[in-house]
Amino acid sequence: MEIIGLDEEKVKKISSIKKEDDWVLKYRTDSFRKFQKLGMPSFGPEIDLDFSKIIYYKNNEQDDKIQDDWNNVLKPIVDDLDSVGVRESEIHMGGMGVQYESEVIYHSMIREIEEKKVVFTSIERAMKEYPELVQKYFGKIVGNGENKFAALNGAVFSGGSFIYVPPNTKLDRPLQSYFRINSRNMGQFERTLIIVDDNSDLHYIEGCTAPTYSESSLHAAVVEIYVGKNSKCRYSTVQNWANNVYNLVTKRALVDDHGTMEWIDGNIGSKVTMKYPCCMLKGNYSKGTCITISVAGSGQIQDTGARMIHIGKHTKSTILSKSIARNGGNATYRGKALIQKSADHSEADVKCDTLIIDELSKSDTIPFNSCFNETSTLEHEATVSKISEDNLFYMMSRGISKERAMDLIVLGFIEKFREELPMEYAVELNQLIKRNL
Repeated sequence: MEIIGLDEEKVKKISSIKKEDDWVLKYRTDSFRKFQKLGMPSFGPEIDLDFSKIIYYKNNEQDDKIQDDWNNVLKPIVDDLDSVGVRESEIHMGGMGVQYESEVIYHSMIREIEEKKVVFTSIERAMKEYPELVQKYFGKIVGNGENKFAALNGAVFSGGSFIYVPPNTKLDRPLQSYFRINSRNMGQFERTLIIVDDNSDLHYIEGCTAPTYSESSLHAAVVEIYVGKNSKCRYSTVQNWANNVYNLVTKRALVDDHGTMEWIDGNIGSKVTMKYPCCMLKGNYSKGTCITISVAGSGQIQDTGARMIHIGKHTKSTILSKSIARNGGNATYRGKALIQKSADHSEADVKCDTLIIDELSKSDTIPFNSCFNETSTLEHEATVSKISEDNLFYMMSRGISKERAMDLIVLGFIEKFREELPMEYAVELNQLIKRNL
């Protein structure tokens, strides 16, 4: 089944297909009305989308039941996922969810994590099985009227993950979700809600890919994360969307006292990416970190960065942005570090580094930094550089080819990002970077 184009009746049809409760339908229709009223972003790259041609919902003729055995998943889908290494990565994880087009088709979790009473499932299943918990947090960290694409997601969201980590629970292995767009003009609108309760710890990994078509596709996700007292959440992403995908994502975390939120965010593919993971440091002594890498090649615009909002006292944030522009690509840092008046004795550190490979490419740094009290500090450093001819000459004089020398320089430039990834993802990132140089 496909739903192409958008009006209120189609929004209601998506809700009907999913057999949702009234409160979910009400949220969808309210979001759609806000989507109609809101304009495109007033900043960043131009977004040229024909909303009437996008596929807003598509399933793949598989049983609606989410499978926990690959033998029960349609073979063409399994073959497609095998081609990008999804099943191979599962052995390193504590649990995995896979979304194909609009629906989550597969979910599994190892017994040790199940015994800790961790919930890891699709957002639709969570709405049915844990309605009170979902309603407490859903749409509270990211409002459905904040921007046009958050409103669109609220109207047509489908798939995505729900994770609840109970108090006093540490997970030794990451949980992973994988998102695949496989159709022309496809829109994917997953909704992820993560709750890490007090004194707990979670590492969540997300991967994304799509084949290349001439028509534009849209990925407009929303991620909401609540980090409890003395808890930690790390959210690692390496997205490799095809160069026909608009990747327009809203990600935000609310961090309580002594909590820590870490965004490890890699952006390799897409036609246009606009993504700025955010930490709302509400609790005293809370911490936020965002380490990002963006690679912009021919025809690509990577408009990325992070936002750190200091509200509680003694809060700390770090933004480290690494951008690479090549073959006429545009890699732009756009970020915000805001220390509010209430955030006494807080610290914010922003560092943006860009490597421009050739004369055709460009990069901009567009920071917004503000500190509204006298007891806090905010530092910002930015560098733009090219590959040094002296370094190339030195390495080539030692018998290293020019291509290999460039690879080594680039991989050294992004080392801080790579070392934050699990080993299997770091290896994959190396290959992606080499293919995109």
